[in-house]
Amino acid sequence: MQAATSRTLPIAKQQAKAQRFDIYGPIHKALRRCMGGTLARLGTLDPHNEAERNVVLNDLDALLTLMNSHLQHENDFIHTAIEARRPGGAQRTADDHTEHLDSITSLQDESRALRNAPPAQRPALAQRLYSHFAVFVGENYIHMLVEETQNNAQLWVRYSDAELIALHDLLLASVPPVEMAQVVRWMAVSLNVSELNAMFVDMRQKAPAPAFEAMLDVAQRHMSAARWAALARSLGLPPVPGLVKV
Repeated sequence: MQAATSRTLPIAKQQAKAQRFDIYGPIHKALRRCMGGTLARLGTLDPHNEAERNVVLNDLDALLTLMNSHLQHENDFIHTAIEARRPGGAQRTADDHTEHLDSITSLQDESRALRNAPPAQRPALAQRLYSHFAVFVGENYIHMLVEETQNNAQLWVRYSDAELIALHDLLLASVPPVEMAQVVRWMAVSLNVSELNAMFVDMRQKAPAPAFEAMLDVAQRHMSAARWAALARSLGLPPVPGLVKV
């Protein structure tokens, strides 16, 4: 408990400061939601139900692929930015990333083993995968907190918000459309409406109209009717196509 408290102390200090552009916050909310949901589904998985097993493992594999890309984006853009103005400043989270990439490879191997295992081996392999993924999720939750506090603190000291927004734009431009759709799908169920509004207002200003509309459609498909209506109104759009906005 003491260790956990010491890790959360920086949060209060950061929240006490004037709000700055947070390059980590939205994507981390999405990844936390995705990882937590996947862990719960692995815990309830019937390893002998082939259809359920394939669906859950497919989703796990997609998450692990997304996590791999996410780490690479942070290495290429955020860590590079920190290191450019404070050499060694990103070393802690860079070392974490190396360990996480190894863990992703191991989890992918375990997923493949469970997928192809004979019936007698499935329960033990499913439990092993669940346990190892739980450790991975826990480590990532702590790691993301470090990024949101310590790495953000370094970025805020050394970069203006305008510079950080430009860095974020470069990062987003490097994300393939299929990956972006996966990210938006999880952001749609993880961010509050105000955060989603900010994301889509920015996207509408900077992305081609077809790309904006495609991502908005992804979000709508995964949001409740009430949340979608609130987001649509905030964007000046009719909650239902063909209706006049009120």
